[in-house]
Amino acid sequence: MVQLALFLGCLIPNRYPGIEMATRLCLAKLDIDCTDLPGASCCPAPGVFRSFDSPTWLAVAGRNLTLGEEMQRDLLTICNGCFGSLADANRTLKESEELRQKTNEYLGEIERRFKGTIDVRHIAEFLYSDVGPERIKEAVEKPLGLNVAVHYGCHLIKPSRDRGLGSFERPRFFDELVEATGSISLEYSDKMECCGAGGGMRSGLKERSLAMAEHKLSRIKEAGVDCIVNACPFCHMQLDTGQLEIEKAFSKAYDIPVLHYTQLLGLALGFTPEMVGIHLNAIQNKEFAEKLANLIEGN
Repeated sequence: MVQLALFLGCLIPNRYPGIEMATRLCLAKLDIDCTDLPGASCCPAPGVFRSFDSPTWLAVAGRNLTLGEEMQRDLLTICNGCFGSLADANRTLKESEELRQKTNEYLGEIERRFKGTIDVRHIAEFLYSDVGPERIKEAVEKPLGLNVAVHYGCHLIKPSRDRGLGSFERPRFFDELVEATGSISLEYSDKMECCGAGGGMRSGLKERSLAMAEHKLSRIKEAGVDCIVNACPFCHMQLDTGQLEIEKAFSKAYDIPVLHYTQLLGLALGFTPEMVGIHLNAIQNKEFAEKLANLIEGN
């Protein structure tokens, strides 16, 4: 199996350490060869940075890529934005001799050079392609039986011609990973809509951003799910902490628990809610907590 270096990004270490712990526990339990990536910086964020200053975006992303090249390990991301930024930069630098040469001029000032010898992987894509739902099913110790609303997020599947993960209108791979935990992925209206966080929306147009999230949450609520599962900490923050902000801004309460996929997978692999950081999420739903407690007790 491929050797990996874990690229944590910014949000997870600073706001969601539970996701980091869940990821490390899952990787170890599945016997995946993954180590830390010393010296990594922000990816940098693709929605804004790339749009305003492409050469600096390529230089910063290129530096991160050279860290993986030195270790001879592909980068494993657990964030859609980090995946989008690093995968796109990696592809761009591999394909364009002109941009590669210019970027390496910048990197040369810190004695680095992009060679194009590694790939960038996303945790959901990697688990689906290299591990597979069947192997995950075999590793599950506690089939969850949860009704789940899967949120893919934008950068994971778009641009579809570059991601190579099938249809961006009706993808299935993430749903299959969720169902490998013994959960049920419920369909809901506007499933593939953006959560409203990316592209600077959450920072620059907060009310509009929350309105987009509120619309999606309303559709999820209609489906009668136990929780939302994502694979991106920025989407996670928008759908988790965003619910508190939506209640304050629009007087609408949803109280839907939000989990990163590695938190869901960690539960199915036998780790407790505390071990995978469920208690650190903004939304604490008593009914959901009781359901997880009953699962652990085997009821």
